[in-house]
Amino acid sequence: MSNFSLPKYVAQRWASPAGYREVLQLALPMILSTGAWGFLLFFDRMFLAWYSAEAVAAAMPAGMTSFALLAFFIGISAFVNTFVAQYFGAADYTEIGAIVWQGLYLSLFSLVFIVPVYFLAEALFAAAGHAPEVQELEVIYFKTLLFSAVFQVMNNALSSFFSGMGKTLVLMWVSLLILVVNLVLDYVLIFGYWGFPEMGIRGAAIATNIGIITGFFTFVFLITSKLNQNKFHTLKRWRFDSVLFLRLLRFGLPNGVRLFIDMSAFAAFLLLVGLLGTLELVASNIAFNINALSFLPMVGMMVAVSVLVGQRLGRGEPELAERSVWSAIHISFVFFTVLGASYVLVPEFFIWPFTQHGGLDDLAGSHELVIILLRFIAFFGLFDAMFLVFLGALEGAGDTRFIMRSSFALSFLLLILPCYFYVQSGAATVTMLWLIITLNIIAYCALYYWRFRKAGWKKMRVIADSAD
Repeated sequence: MSNFSLPKYVAQRWASPAGYREVLQLALPMILSTGAWGFLLFFDRMFLAWYSAEAVAAAMPAGMTSFALLAFFIGISAFVNTFVAQYFGAADYTEIGAIVWQGLYLSLFSLVFIVPVYFLAEALFAAAGHAPEVQELEVIYFKTLLFSAVFQVMNNALSSFFSGMGKTLVLMWVSLLILVVNLVLDYVLIFGYWGFPEMGIRGAAIATNIGIITGFFTFVFLITSKLNQNKFHTLKRWRFDSVLFLRLLRFGLPNGVRLFIDMSAFAAFLLLVGLLGTLELVASNIAFNINALSFLPMVGMMVAVSVLVGQRLGRGEPELAERSVWSAIHISFVFFTVLGASYVLVPEFFIWPFTQHGGLDDLAGSHELVIILLRFIAFFGLFDAMFLVFLGALEGAGDTRFIMRSSFALSFLLLILPCYFYVQSGAATVTMLWLIITLNIIAYCALYYWRFRKAGWKKMRVIADSAD
């Protein structure tokens, strides 16, 4: 007869090294930080649903296309996190300031792509083939967001300074500042209160821009404090370092390609859904924005796992790195089981805010369709959460080439091509498209679990003395 006791096991796992307490101490502020973005997107889309169905239909395809444009550079600059984690774990503090600067220099290169795309926006969304009134709003939202694009990329390099060292409380407070600024301006600028003109979807984009730029200057102020200058050389190491820059490219470029592929695939999925009609696009946008309340907190867990793995490997403790990953899996399982069940049992709770002030009144059947799509999320969300944890572990070790190759295969061959040919057949339904993306997420989870279990990542390092 087994003597296993779940409460006893949880208590032991809580207090042990790389256990639940250690993971949550680092992850909880990151979860709240990325969760704030999910909260922000939820209310941003809610306000736009109150404004018009066309506005909420346009926001997510245009927003995701904007993010996909930046994803390559965001993926590389965000990989500064892994360098900082491993340098911090190895107590090589003076290199931390230098790698953050290389991430900033890399971020500036994004302007080479941002500027030309601004002038191609009309052609880009015309090719998507959405309803003319939706296209017009997509172009406005997309072009306005580009004014803060380079700051968004730089924020990922700057935030890595704190996340890589495990100072996640700082990121939480900066995210909350951005959230407050953005939400207040959203409400004021979309509807035209306090003497401001009514700007609709353009106002939502301007609010986002101001929030992102506020975050940038806050990060700069904190990083250049006297303490950080003295210990991490955040100003002394400002010069361009070709060796370190190329090292960041070597390990970060595959991560940038991976993020670009994944975000482009998701943006393409939304554009294909939009070909079915405004109803299907609006319902999918709302469902995905409700999903952001669970998905983005799990992105915070992914970053935390990346930091824990990077720091443990930097200290030469691969077994504890692995244990921290499984602790994160257990926590994520509980989190999403509860939230996924609520998507099925009380979907009205999540949909209700979008229906206020006449939101969605012009789209008969949208309410019922969102309920169906939330059931898909309740099912695939757990696989998505586990995939993100395994992804964080592999990124924390530096296994970025595998991540890049697998993303191309899974996103292109198992998502975009099937969805494209299915839509072109003329018989496509939105539920079948969502079934395809569900199977794609399950495939991602299975592949990354296999890679993690092979354990080759335990021998990887990105810092100079052990990566070559």
